Amino acid sequence: MLKPIVKDIFFLRRKAEEATREDIQIGIDLQDTLRANKEACVGMAANMIGVNKCVIIVNMGFVDVVMFNPVLIKKDTPYETEEGCLSLTGVRKTTRYENIEVEYLDMNWKKQRQKLSGWTAQICQHELDHLEGIII
Repeated sequence: MLKPIVKDIFFLRRKAEEATREDIQIGIDLQDTLRANKEACVGMAANMIGVNKCVIIVNMGFVDVVMFNPVLIKKDTPYETEEGCLSLTGVRKTTRYENIEVEYLDMNWKKQRQKLSGWTAQICQHELDHLEGIII
């Protein structure tokens, strides 16, 4: 279901709670909401749609990948960049890593481990920050 985008800084700064199998609908809502905002957005975290759970979605080109309880396992090659966010106005400077590895549960609740680089890695790191209540 398409959800409104949350812009409340106090809500966005809360650290997300662990997701459970009962939270699969959050992944579906993120898919619907990202699809509706494709022109302005390439990833989302559950807190952006008003749910304080560890769920993100990342556009990986031809597919949007939902990640439950994602954990950053490895990172290397830091760089400085600027990012915007659908929940915030303007852009902010931040440090990201060119290459990352993330572990998560997929929509079938199966553990996955994925290496990401470049733009996709940057999107994933932005959404991971959302789960920690870090606003970039």
